[in-house]
Amino acid sequence: MGTDIQNYNHQQTYEEQKICQQLAEIIQQNLPEAESKIWHAHPVWFINGNPIVGYSKLKKGIRLLFWSGITFEETALQPGTGKFKDASITYTAVQQINQSDLNRWLQKSKDIQWDYKNIVKRKGVLERLL
Repeated sequence: MGTDIQNYNHQQTYEEQKICQQLAEIIQQNLPEAESKIWHAHPVWFINGNPIVGYSKLKKGIRLLFWSGITFEETALQPGTGKFKDASITYTAVQQINQSDLNRWLQKSKDIQWDYKNIVKRKGVLERLL
């Protein structure tokens, strides 16, 4: 994890810092091959240039977002707007993070991907990667 993500985490409140740090560590453990960076002002992990997972601060807590999460068929992940294939979960305390769930979701994030990298070329059409 780069210093830019560490800086992002340190800008949060104490409890939010703990959530962000825990999420970042678990993501790094499960996606060691992924590139991580601040993208659109939030920490995001990419595989082959495709966004996989990231988190951001919302008023109601820290939202962990999976770009292809709706396809995971996990009831704890809430679908996004319906325009894309994203799904997320929001945490307000580090104790809410279930590591076995997160490990499973991160494995699915490697196995189930939609091609966000080329969405502009395809004029907003998403295709599933094999």
